[in-house]
Amino acid sequence: MSAAAQLPLEFDHRPALSGEDFLVAECNEEAVAWIDRWPDWPSPALVIHGPAGCGKSHLAAVFGAASGAHTIGVDDLHADSLDASAGAVIIEDADSILNSEVETPLFHLYNRLSETGQRLLLTGLQPPGRWTIGLADLRSRLNAATAVGIGAPDDALIQAVLVKMFADRQLEIDTDVIAFVLPRMERSFAAARELVATADRLALAERRRITVPLMKRVLEHPISSSEGE
Repeated sequence: MSAAAQLPLEFDHRPALSGEDFLVAECNEEAVAWIDRWPDWPSPALVIHGPAGCGKSHLAAVFGAASGAHTIGVDDLHADSLDASAGAVIIEDADSILNSEVETPLFHLYNRLSETGQRLLLTGLQPPGRWTIGLADLRSRLNAATAVGIGAPDDALIQAVLVKMFADRQLEIDTDVIAFVLPRMERSFAAARELVATADRLALAERRRITVPLMKRVLEHPISSSEGE
């Protein structure tokens, strides 16, 4: 019997732009609730923050699918480079890209979105109060924005994510495999994704089922999920 049959996914599901499901659990339910409130936010911007691999990008994709928002990066972050009629905007890893060159364009973008009733979603490792922002007006606006954290996924959520990722690949996994992997892996969605992808490739190459011995090899010698693509 597969793990998908033995371990039901007792979480709400939210479709993401990638086609995967976003699993709602205690660590992220507040952030999901704010996404669901769009566009009824008390300020033009929402900041979602949390450790790497906690699902910020996935949830940003959920928001993008719901709102039609487009994601921009540093090269796009200029007040006159975006269509004035454009809708909601997503900026990921905002705390890592902020510097003196992008603060003024971001300030103008914030104001324009506010004037047009559009919304800005930012993600980062830390809440905006801990960001290094030299421009006082931008700092005051971001500090006033709604900020919500996502915690690291707990065992129950990581287990559900693993089960679903294997099931999405139509792989039958026994519960002893999940039980073996769970206490030995990094607690992040990114690690789970890489683990499943690596196990799938190894099992396919060796034409064998995914078993505890195979997963032991995957954990001892992880292979980047980008290899071979």
